[in-house]
Amino acid sequence: MEDDPQQQVESLLPYERWIANALRHVVVQAVEHVAKHGFPGGHHFYISFRTTYPGVVIPARLRAQYPEEMTIVLQHQFWDLKLDHEARAINVGLSFGGVPSTLVIPLDALVSFADPQIRYALRFEPIEPEAKVPALVAVRDEPEPEPEAEAPVAPQVVSLDAFRRRTPPKD
Repeated sequence: MEDDPQQQVESLLPYERWIANALRHVVVQAVEHVAKHGFPGGHHFYISFRTTYPGVVIPARLRAQYPEEMTIVLQHQFWDLKLDHEARAINVGLSFGGVPSTLVIPLDALVSFADPQIRYALRFEPIEPEAKVPALVAVRDEPEPEPEAEAPVAPQVVSLDAFRRRTPPKD
């Protein structure tokens, strides 16, 4: 019996997952280095992630604006960058439209990571969560309360008041 080089044998070992985890560890090391030492030279990061992934914490207005995927740039204006090893997530503060926000991005939600300074990029297939995970993290999936987020509500209240005024007064 001859081995057919064209025939690919399916592995019983999860090599693909191990490789993806090893590449995510590159992101872990890069984030930890920058959190501790800052960016050297012109280095900066583009991080893309699935916004619908369980455990992703972003403000509701950003979730509405980026319902599937979002890319953030870590370069000059960010704060509190850290890696939460227990949660396997990147935590970072960024401003969007002048409004400060804290984002939590699980490593398994990553779609891509790039350092354009050296033309280095990684592409990931997001790891599908186990069936029980979304129920456990549903509370964390809610947006952070932001005082500034209440400002857009004011026009809705005014328009509702205008609607209510059209109702005929009772005699």
